[in-house]
Parts: sequence; C-alpha cells; structure tokens
Amino acid sequence: MADTTGADSGALAVLSAGAAALARAADLDTALAVLVEAGVSSTGAGAAAVFGQDPEREAVELLLTLGMAEDRVAAFAEEVAGNADHPINLAALDRSGTLGRAVAAPDGTAWTGVDLPLVVGSGNGAEECVGVLTLGWPGDHAVDTAEETLLVGLADLVAAAVAMFRLSSMVSERAEWFERVSHTDALTGLANARTVRRVLELEVARAQRQGSDVSVAVFDVDGFRQLNADAGSRAGDLVLRQVASILAESVRLVDTIGRIGADEFVLVAPGSAGVTVAKRIMAAVARLDPVGDHTVTVSAGVARFPRDGTDPETLLAAARAVLDNASGPASISATAEA
Repeated sequence: MADTTGADSGALAVLSAGAAALARAADLDTALAVLVEAGVSSTGAGAAAVFGQDPEREAVELLLTLGMAEDRVAAFAEEVAGNADHPINLAALDRSGTLGRAVAAPDGTAWTGVDLPLVVGSGNGAEECVGVLTLGWPGDHAVDTAEETLLVGLADLVAAAVAMFRLSSMVSERAEWFERVSHTDALTGLANARTVRRVLELEVARAQRQGSDVSVAVFDVDGFRQLNADAGSRAGDLVLRQVASILAESVRLVDTIGRIGADEFVLVAPGSAGVTVAKRIMAAVARLDPVGDHTVTVSAGVARFPRDGTDPETLLAAARAVLDNASGPASISATAEA
C-alpha cells in the first residue's frame, strides 16, 4: 500500500492555512500569501504566482509571486500580459489547467510548471474564472494523483479568497457610493438639503460651545423660472451647475455649500464673514456668459448666529427673510454688515 502520510500532511496544512486565510486575513494580499506559502511548502515547489482575472480586461493581472527574483517579477508580469497565447492566459480563458508544462527560465534552467484556473460559481448556476494559480519546480516534476488533489484544493481555496475579497471590496465601494449619494445633490454635486442642515446643526453647536459666530447665506438664481420657461430645463440645469461650480470654488475649506431647493443654494460659514463671501460669489456669478439670452445673476440674504437665530431653522428663515427684502436682482441683504 502506498504511503500517503506525506500527502495527507500536506493537504492538512493547506486546509488549515486556507481556513485561517478565509476566516481572519485582513486583506487579499495577506490571504494569498498564507495560502500560497502553504501550497509551496506542501508540494516542494520552487516558485509560485497568482494572477487575477478582471471580467473587464482580456489579460490577467499579477497579484502575488513567491520564490521569484525581485528583478524578474515585472518582466514576468509583462510577458504574460503581453501574450494572449501564454499558457497562463489560456488557462484563464479555457478554464482548464496544465499539470506539467516545460518552462525555460531566463537563466537557461529547465522548470516544470503547473497552471490551475481559479474558478468560482457566479450564483446563477454559471461559473466564472477569477484568475490562475501557477507553480513551478526546478527540473522535471511529475504530479501524482495525491498532489493533483492537493493542488486543485489549493486552487479552489485561492479562488474563494479572491472572490471573497473582491465581493467585500464591491460591497464597501457600493456602501461608500450610497453614502456619498445620500449626502450630495445629484445635479450639482454639492451637499444636499439633509447634509446642509446636519452641518448647520454641528456648526451651531460648536459655536455655542466656543462663543463664536456662524454665518448662513441663502442664494437664489434671479429669474430662474422665466429662464426655464424661455430656454428650457436643460438651460436651467446648465445655469445651476455653473452657479454651483462658482460656489464651490469661492468658499473656504471650512465652509459648506449646498443646494436646498430648485434654484436655492446655502452657504454655512463659521465666523462672521458671510457677507464678504456672499459678495465674492455674486461677483463671480455675474461674470458668467448669458444663457438663452438671460444674464445669470444671484441674489443673497445673510444671517448670523447668534444674533439672528440660535438654531438651524431660525437662521435659515432669517436668511430667507432678508433675501426676500433684497432691493432687486443681483443684490445682497443682511440683517447687519458687522
């Protein structure tokens, strides 16, 4: 009877490493390193590499190497990426591995290579290749049945790690996107009304603690309804984006600018410089080219904490009230210009 003790020991080491990598590795690089090191140790391979397969790209991408000279890694990655017929690319494309191809190293030595596709289920009954695991042995190396079983299991564990961390990354990116969308206005990219009110709450609370001021400026695009009627909503959207761009470029890093109505923008500015900032914004908007024969201007109303209100609602209402009392288009009004 054949002695399978060594094979069993190697399989157990790979299984243990795989469980640890999938359960506790902090990132994909760490998981791959743990898995591949276990595989190399269990099979006696002299070198190994993992390539990832991006569905949006034709060529595979080198993710990790082990046992390869540092000055050889970049050339190896280019060699594979630049040759669609390279066995590693074909393994990803065909989803079928090789268990004994001859490899000539740059120094002229002969190696035996094994390429195994990393295949996972896609959740709809189909399978997807997420990369290729390749290992190499100096000289001739025959892969017996026990080692083949171990290598296939290792490839499955590596595939699971790649798929798991990619999914985790996608979920994180999606969550970040939803978080960003929930705080921004889709048309202008500025903060939305919900975010502006939250920032104003925080700034008012901070000012209360520190005994400081907060300025709130509300801007309206002059004649916006008539512009939409005469030139259409696309022209109106263009004006809103142009005004938003000026607002974003004209404020300090500590200020917050947002869109809280159809053509209504608001500036939350720590300190008492709201009137000064509002005038700078209005002057910049007035330099815009006309849109649909309409000159683009904005009017503004400015209020200040704590003089004009001690909570977000009161401050916004005060700023809107002084805006309504502005003398005409492209004008500014404030309760006082202290």
